Amino acid sequence: MIERQIIKTNADEALRRLYETAFPEEEQIPWDDLMHLVDAMPLDFTAYYDGDKLLGFTIVYPRKSFNWFWYFAVPVELRGKGVGQKILSQLIEKYKDGTNILDMESPEQVCENQAVRRRRHDFYLRNGFRDTGVGRSFGGIDYTIMIMGESTFTMKDYDDIIAELRLFWDAMPKPEF
Repeated sequence: MIERQIIKTNADEALRRLYETAFPEEEQIPWDDLMHLVDAMPLDFTAYYDGDKLLGFTIVYPRKSFNWFWYFAVPVELRGKGVGQKILSQLIEKYKDGTNILDMESPEQVCENQAVRRRRHDFYLRNGFRDTGVGRSFGGIDYTIMIMGESTFTMKDYDDIIAELRLFWDAMPKPEF
């Protein structure tokens, strides 16, 4: 598996399509805004390939107190075939010296993709993550925070990371009309 660091100038259309199809629209940052954040923030945006074939991508926000596994996607035709497992294993190895967290759609929220959410939750549990008991709702979607390791994660930690993201978001150039 080949890893390629992604920045605004080398993000291709296949990567954009995967991003836009892997996550519900209400969970997406508009692509152009995401590319700006990738350039403005210390984000680790990594795409994974087998030759020229895109296997998936991850976006991690490395922080002093924890690494936030922000986005993780594998093309639908590769799901359930061990590709996501290999990518997550590499990611965990890369960030093994820190505390790793992620937020995901709550598997407890009654919705049409609840079975998918439960499979995803079980996937993370099998890979060493555990529930923190911290969660939030945005746009009608409930999220739960999972953590790897013995550390704790509080609502204040969550509020702090959202405040950091808002600082970057507010500093983005606004389109002129």
